[in-house]
Order: sequence, then C-alpha cells, then structure tokens
Amino acid sequence: ISDAENWFCECPKLYSGKLCQFLSCDENPCGNGATCFPKSKQDAVCLCPYGRSGILCKDAINVTQPSFSGTDVFGYTSFLAYSAIPNITFYYEFRLKFQLANHHSALQDNLIFFTGQKGKGLNGDDFLVLGLRNGRVVYSYNLGSGIASVISKPLDLTLNIHVIHLGRSLQKGWLKVDDQKNKSVTSPGRLVGLNVFSQFYVGGYREYTPELLPKGSRFKSSFQGCIFDVQIRMDKSQEFRSPGTPEGHPNDGRSVGQCKDSPCSLIKCRNGGKCIESGSTVYCDCLSGWKGAFCTETMSVCDPEHDPPHLCKQGGTCVPLPNGYTCHCPLGTTGTYCEQG
Repeated sequence: ISDAENWFCECPKLYSGKLCQFLSCDENPCGNGATCFPKSKQDAVCLCPYGRSGILCKDAINVTQPSFSGTDVFGYTSFLAYSAIPNITFYYEFRLKFQLANHHSALQDNLIFFTGQKGKGLNGDDFLVLGLRNGRVVYSYNLGSGIASVISKPLDLTLNIHVIHLGRSLQKGWLKVDDQKNKSVTSPGRLVGLNVFSQFYVGGYREYTPELLPKGSRFKSSFQGCIFDVQIRMDKSQEFRSPGTPEGHPNDGRSVGQCKDSPCSLIKCRNGGKCIESGSTVYCDCLSGWKGAFCTETMSVCDPEHDPPHLCKQGGTCVPLPNGYTCHCPLGTTGTYCEQG
C-alpha cells in the first residue's frame, strides 16, 4: 500500500514489520529441536520433541509409558517413530497394551501404529496399520494385491487397560483383543510378502496433515491415551522384543508425555489463563487483555493481537492513552485515523 513516501505492507496473520519480515518463530525460542508454532505475532508455542517438556522444551523427561495427546489445535499429531522393523516380510507377531484418554476417543478414527512401503500407504503400496474406529480395533495390511482387514468386537470400555495380540503368516492375519475370540482374515490376490521400509510410527504420524496416513485405513486422528509394552517378534521361535535401535529407543517423536504425568501441574498460568497440555507440549491460553508465556503481560490496545484491532490507517502509529489510543499520522495524512490525504 503506497502513499508517496509512506508505503507499507499489509501483513498476513502472524507476520509483522514494515516488510512483514517478523514472525514470532524467527528467533526460535524453542530448545532441543522443538517445532515452533506461532500462537500470535509475539508469542510462540513449542511443540516438544521426544524426551523433552516445558514451555520452551528445556526440561528432560523420562518416558517409560508414552502418553499421546491426539491432534493439537495447530494440526500436528503427537507420535513416536522407531527405525524400520526388519524381517517382517513373511511372518510377524505384535503385542501391546493401551489405555484410552476417555471413552469419546475410542469412537474416533485413532491410529495406534503404522508402517508403509514408501511411508504413505498410497496407491497399492504395502502397509501394516492398527487403529481404533467406532469403539472397535481395526487391523489392516496390504501385501500389494489388496487390503485385508480384521475388525474386533466393540471394546469393553469398563476395562482400564486393553491388550492386543496380532500377527500374520504369509496371507493369513489374525487379531486377538482382550478376552475376545481370535479373529482371522486372508489377504486377497496372490502376493504373500509385506515390503515396508518406512519408520514404525506409534500413536500418530510425523506429517502435518493426517491425510497422508494410509489411504487403505482412513485413520484421521492420532491416538489419545497411553500405548505401552509394544513388542514384536518375526519368528515363532524368537523371544518378543521392543522396537527401535537400540531396542526400545525411538528415533524421533513429538508431544509425547509420560502416562499419568501432567505437565500443567508444573506451570502456573496467571490472570485467568488456562493451561493447555498436549502430551509433553504445554502452553498458557490467555484471557483477552493478557499475553506472554504465562499471561503476565498486559495487552495494549495498540498490540497487533488486540481485539478489535486499532484503526490507524496508512502507516499511522498507534499510541495508547489512559482511555483508548490516538494515531500519530505520517507526513501527508490527517484525520483521527490518518484516513485522509
């Protein structure tokens, strides 16, 4: 927008500065490789990587029973990623336990684990996926010649912890959930080997949008609750072992907390701010008029986040007054809001 000497840029959301060059994540305040997300022009939220917690992800946490927080308000899912599982082409067995955050989360499309050929399960790619849909456990795989799916009976939601045991030998797969009867399926077509090279994802997915989850499974949300004691074996004669290299260690993760621990118990949001936690990620959601990491800074009528925004036009500078504000107009403009030439 130009007015002879006084040109300025009308910035899109979350950007500020004459050239819209400032973004609250530019001076990334987040530590330890966290994902920075701009909550507003001045405030950022740090989505913590695996093993870290706190407002700036500076605190180390020991995760023995991972808790997943579903999809956060910014559109990211919490997840763990382990190195690709070797030798599951012709045979595998998985065991795991999970605890739901609430009954409602059992009825959503929640991903428990996924691994795929190219990582996305698209267009006939081989994949292996486990999830929840409408209160039932769904186990699906594609060996390249069509999708096989086993769906359990509805979960008994009075149980606190659920136990899953599943497996596959060549085309034949089976699923056992809690005390339900074992259910089996045979995959269509003639192919007998599962070829997957992606990492083994638990609880969610790295990508920003869940649309990239396997098309064959259509799990839209990540898991809400705890998933623990995940174990695998690739041969009937083997012992079960944890995924990962070294064993039990994920390569990567985001917003994963420790089951039953609440990061909100460690921080205090002031002035009526509400603590929002998403796994190990934690931040304060401030009432109007307040801003900052702990809602301790007052918001001025001239702040870009103020609702309603100030009305100074054409590069006019907003100056707060005891009641309201005034606009200091650049050369060549006049009027209460610098609206006249």
